[in-house]
Amino acid sequence: MRAWQIDRPAPVDLRPLVRREKPIPEPAAGEVRVRVSTCGVCRTDLHLAEGDLQPRRPGTTPGHEVVGSVDALGEGASRFALGARIGIAWLRHTCGQCRFCRHGRENLCLEPAFTGWDADGGYAEYAVVDERYAYALPSEFSDVEAAPLLCAGIIGYRSLKRASLPPGGRLGIYGFGASAHLAMQVALSQGATVHVRTRSVQAQHLAMTLGAASAAGAFDDPPEALDAAVLFAPTGELVPVALRALDRGGTLAVAGIHLSDIPPIVYADQLFQERQLRSVTANTRADGEEFLSIAARIGIRPTTTSYPLDHADRALADLAHDRVNGAAVLEVR
Repeated sequence: MRAWQIDRPAPVDLRPLVRREKPIPEPAAGEVRVRVSTCGVCRTDLHLAEGDLQPRRPGTTPGHEVVGSVDALGEGASRFALGARIGIAWLRHTCGQCRFCRHGRENLCLEPAFTGWDADGGYAEYAVVDERYAYALPSEFSDVEAAPLLCAGIIGYRSLKRASLPPGGRLGIYGFGASAHLAMQVALSQGATVHVRTRSVQAQHLAMTLGAASAAGAFDDPPEALDAAVLFAPTGELVPVALRALDRGGTLAVAGIHLSDIPPIVYADQLFQERQLRSVTANTRADGEEFLSIAARIGIRPTTTSYPLDHADRALADLAHDRVNGAAVLEVR
């Protein structure tokens, strides 16, 4: 099968992604094999390709927003029928035994595994997954539309929860790519007023088209104090900026798995008056199920830019250089 893999992390313009012919994987007990139709291109893939995240195995195939149809069942697998359309996401295994798993916080599992990092992902024609960690996908979305929901959408939803946005509250969004443009639609459905701050003029235009109250440069002050904010850009310099924009009691959630260094924070100016700074660590399967249900109910509109599988390296480079509007998606067949 055709597949891409990361042999040696390097700056994306040096093309760390390499296309290979690899054997079609066989599903183990409890797993299903998926014939991939689409796979989203996530900034986490970029962090892995460039070495911000250290590879956990040689020659890993990235991609964790995988949509396809079940074409083989491992021993004992019975959750999905052959031909069923399912999604494979970032979280692919948890131990089920640690103190976090036992209390419904599997996103903090002490022994997790992740698609496209610990095991091969969806930049390929086939992928396998433990059926317990796969998602049935709402029929309202095409394969291209469904792909970014599986990480960008789910983690954006988790980030909104971590930001404690009150009903009808004022939300700031810093960075406006795949995850942010989906999270904003959830916030708007809850009656929020949303102010977007991003360096991309194209993204500012998309934000206004989707219903933002304002859109301006990443370091520009919003026109009013914020009840909550989410930082999607992997830029630590924006943490003090977003904290300063919060009203008393406001919360900033940092959505990314990687963030550049945060400059010094002045307690009196940026954290006092019960402002909070929170990280976001993966998601639970319950988060995923909740988000997919909400996305179908409110009619989320993913904005996508499609690439053929053979151009995965170009898609990743376009993402790195802010040339993607919304979410990049690989079309495999």
